[in-house]
Amino acid sequence: MQLSLQRLSEQLPQELRSLYILHGDEALLLQEAADAIRATARQQGFLERHVFIVAGAHFDWGEVESATSAMSLFADKQLIDIRIPSGKPGKDGSVALQQIAERAQGDDATLTLVLLPKLDSLSTKSAWFGALESFGVTIRLDPVDRRNLPAWIAQRLQQHSLQVAPGEEGQRTLHFFAERVEGNLLAAHQEIQKLALLYPTLNPRQPTVLSFDQVENAVLNVARYDVFKLSEAVLAGQGLRVARMLDGLQAEGESEVLVHWALAEDIRSLKRVKDAMAAGRPLPMALRENRVWGAKEKLFERVLPQIDEPTLAKLLQSAHKVDGIVKGLKQPDWPSDGWQSLHRLAGMLCTSCAAPQAGRSARPLQR
Repeated sequence: MQLSLQRLSEQLPQELRSLYILHGDEALLLQEAADAIRATARQQGFLERHVFIVAGAHFDWGEVESATSAMSLFADKQLIDIRIPSGKPGKDGSVALQQIAERAQGDDATLTLVLLPKLDSLSTKSAWFGALESFGVTIRLDPVDRRNLPAWIAQRLQQHSLQVAPGEEGQRTLHFFAERVEGNLLAAHQEIQKLALLYPTLNPRQPTVLSFDQVENAVLNVARYDVFKLSEAVLAGQGLRVARMLDGLQAEGESEVLVHWALAEDIRSLKRVKDAMAAGRPLPMALRENRVWGAKEKLFERVLPQIDEPTLAKLLQSAHKVDGIVKGLKQPDWPSDGWQSLHRLAGMLCTSCAAPQAGRSARPLQR
């Protein structure tokens, strides 16, 4: 059975199941969900706990199986905590997990908690994960989407009896906060805790209202970016955000070549899909054939009608020039610095992808 994180918090007080599987790459949410399950288990008498960290090819799954099948020695109930950081249990682990999942049915004395990272499609279709999902409760913990981050921050502030000012000032404060912590949910959590210490609420019925200046002075710039999120921001025409992300990637020591590859691959994909459509292919078929799906699929559907062949040709030529620059070659009329050239290329693509009403915020990122 699959549950969302919200449904988990609603379900735990009503019914504690014997098998939970948490998987995802958002460490904060994963930890909070696991802590909630453990806390509920302690309240219901699961006082003995065994932790197994599956590391290396020679991990002894026999110990895990013995613990899950044996009666607790020191308490009536026990919690078995299995952590698989690689997400790959191996051949022996696959068999063991299937047996553990089957034994969990009707076992009121043992609660098994399995922690996994984000799984690829092959892992989610495996026999061992299928068994866990069939006999247990699975919760996938994904990062909070950038569009939903201000609302997530507001909800977390409310938990500490804090809130932002109403109206436009409050929205500005939340968006500023989101920009500072984007891609780093744990840091966002820590910054909210810091604000709760700086501006404590004396009366829980009257939350402390935070001004923009208070948040700006307190919240550090701890955002983390990745190349694939940069690609989505460029295709969405979010010029100012793209500039911040490029600066952040540079500060984090990301490879110029990798950033260029992501931008150039989007340009090439746009050209391939555009050519396929010109040859009579329906847009959905052209996108599938060029392996464009998920969030990018929707962005391509919006961008393709407004971007013409001459623009794509110019972008391809520019991407070719920047390819040489990031590898140490100079190009006439282009900055010699790789990151400055990447800013310009990203700005050109961003401007071409921006919706007409978003044109002002997606101006070229000239350096």
